[in-house]
Amino acid sequence: MTAANRGRAPGLRGRTLLAGLLVGALPLAARAEPGVRILDLPFQVRALRGPRSEAAVSVATSGLLPIAGGTASQQVGDEESAPVAVVWGEDGGAVLTLSGGSVTVRPIGREAVEGLTAAETPRGALPGSRRALSGPLSAYLTGRTRAADGSEAASVLTIRERQPMAVSTDPKPVPVATVTVPAGGEAVFAPLRPRLLRLGDRPMLLAATRSGADAGGLVLVDRPAGGAWTVTARTAPQPGPPVKIAGIADFAGSGQTQAATVSAAGRLQLWTLQPDRIEPAAAADGYAPGAGDSDLAVATLAGGPELVLPVAGKPEIALVTAKGTLRERLRVPLPAPPETGIVVLGEGGATRLVVGLAGGRVAVVAPEGGTP
Repeated sequence: MTAANRGRAPGLRGRTLLAGLLVGALPLAARAEPGVRILDLPFQVRALRGPRSEAAVSVATSGLLPIAGGTASQQVGDEESAPVAVVWGEDGGAVLTLSGGSVTVRPIGREAVEGLTAAETPRGALPGSRRALSGPLSAYLTGRTRAADGSEAASVLTIRERQPMAVSTDPKPVPVATVTVPAGGEAVFAPLRPRLLRLGDRPMLLAATRSGADAGGLVLVDRPAGGAWTVTARTAPQPGPPVKIAGIADFAGSGQTQAATVSAAGRLQLWTLQPDRIEPAAAADGYAPGAGDSDLAVATLAGGPELVLPVAGKPEIALVTAKGTLRERLRVPLPAPPETGIVVLGEGGATRLVVGLAGGRVAVVAPEGGTP
């Protein structure tokens, strides 16, 4: 190296180092901080329902409010949805809609809430349970019983399907075919909402079960071509209380449908679903299922579907991706622990997460930044 080059080297090295630091800082500067806002509601929230709920669909079809986007159910097995969330408590209710990237609150009376949610628990269903709905198909838990540990459970899953009928000028009741499916063996159904889904070209149901005094699992209920509804696949019993179904999507991006579950012990598990088997795919600890049958969420962001889950023991939610490996992409601190559920409005950069907090408040989170 010449003397001239030796003289320039420190400055050159400094400029190179500075350029490297700036390049390394660009991704950090480009990532906007998540926004969090507490909704101003005149009542304490004790229930939260998201777009894939009968309450949301009822609001969208009732004419109570002008709802942009209407309802959606592309094929039987795709659960019906509407672009709203519904919250309520002892002193009132509200419909939450997304407009211009911001969540808007539209109050509704307590009587309206009771009317809109009445169909969630059909006659004969397990008290407090909710049915799954997709076009002519609906499914709900019936046969009130007790699990081996004395906790509430259901002995069967009831599936109802409206039948086609000829056009007539005479008013006639719509014919409905009803079947009941037991969980099989000594298992019973846990008091958690079943989920409708599609595998291949057929609608199916996924439900949580209890086995013995201290084990839970999943069963897949299918109707093979020309056959009857029956349990066609199940997981091995998992130690502990029943697992809650957090969401169903192609989380890994492999083209296969997967279910995500969270146990009361804080274990997140992914399961790959096939008509004749349910296979474990990945697992991680440190999450919480929320209270009772409250919803957990799947957000559709730029990188694909992500789970939105409460963090165990902390007032935080985590966005978990399964692309490549199961990992957290983001954590968002909240003013109180999530308790009454998490639902999603919108998708992509306009996604807004509605989180029911302990104490009856509701937070809106903009995970990619922006006005919640």
